[in-house]
Amino acid sequence: MRADAKRNYDKLLAAAREVFAESGATGSLDEIAKRAGVGPGTLYRHFPTRDDLIDVLMRDWTTRVVADSEAAVAAALPARETLTGWFEVFIGHITLHRGAAAKISAAMDDPSSPIYRKCRVLSTANERVLDYVDSTGQLRDGVQSRDVMRLVSGVASVIDGAGGMSADSTGSLLGIIVDGVLCDSPSR
Repeated sequence: MRADAKRNYDKLLAAAREVFAESGATGSLDEIAKRAGVGPGTLYRHFPTRDDLIDVLMRDWTTRVVADSEAAVAAALPARETLTGWFEVFIGHITLHRGAAAKISAAMDDPSSPIYRKCRVLSTANERVLDYVDSTGQLRDGVQSRDVMRLVSGVASVIDGAGGMSADSTGSLLGIIVDGVLCDSPSR
């Protein structure tokens, strides 16, 4: 890709992130081109369809999800801090675009969904973090990664629908989940 084409491509992705964060994945493609400072033709040369644009954004998203779960484990923090930090990051990932939390929650169990594979990446990342907490002996017996993911996704849907809950409100909801999955004392 030529240098100017690469710059336009990067500007389009940055603008798409902004527009989709504000309006959801149905945000105006013309607005994306306008914010990127390019014409609609440039947008369509790089991304012939809306789905092509969303797919590229989601590939970048999955890379960040994996990296963030690996960082949560590598930090080797106490279980409570690990989970609280990971759940906050998790919510950030699935509320990146307005309305995305509900779509991702629905797609988790729907192999026919076009974003099902992206949800599997998120699920694997969540399992990685919970496996780490389990290795410390602080995860309650019987806690399933998928159930935890549904709970955190539910909090994300509330946050997304509430139009910006306070950090205190979000923290207290996540605290309830963390309290529910951790043992009172390590079992190992």
